[in-house]
Amino acid sequence: MKTPSATPSARALARFLTLAQATVKLRGEVTVLLTTDAAIRSLNRRFRGKNKATDVLSFPADPSAPAVGRVAGDLAISIPTARRQAANQGHKLSTEIKVLILHGLLHLAGYDHEADTGQMERRERLLRARLNLPQGLIERAANPQPARKPRTSAKARAR
Repeated sequence: MKTPSATPSARALARFLTLAQATVKLRGEVTVLLTTDAAIRSLNRRFRGKNKATDVLSFPADPSAPAVGRVAGDLAISIPTARRQAANQGHKLSTEIKVLILHGLLHLAGYDHEADTGQMERRERLLRARLNLPQGLIERAANPQPARKPRTSAKARAR
């Protein structure tokens, strides 16, 4: 099993963000904030009225803003939550952050899985395949699986 690792470099995340934006066909600048559970809980409470930590929040830019130097929006990602989800899914933290970035970008592009009839889920599945990413957030919510237990070595099991 792959284990979660250190937070990926800003350069690696920027490369993925550029690739994912092109794949989503989202134009404009996107800022990504990597933060804590406490900070994302505060943002979630303030902007969505939900007093709980979450994995990713999307803040689309004002659509009436001038097109020159256009800003698409901002994403906030909780690293502690992403780390837990990566461990639960059996992949690296960097992979989980990529899944969260893609999910957030789709929200910035106007998709809303809480209100649509599966359009965002289908689009996310297609784009994850193109970007070689594992199961997405919407699918996980629809098909929850128990947390993976850490593997122990044969020597440890024999004790």
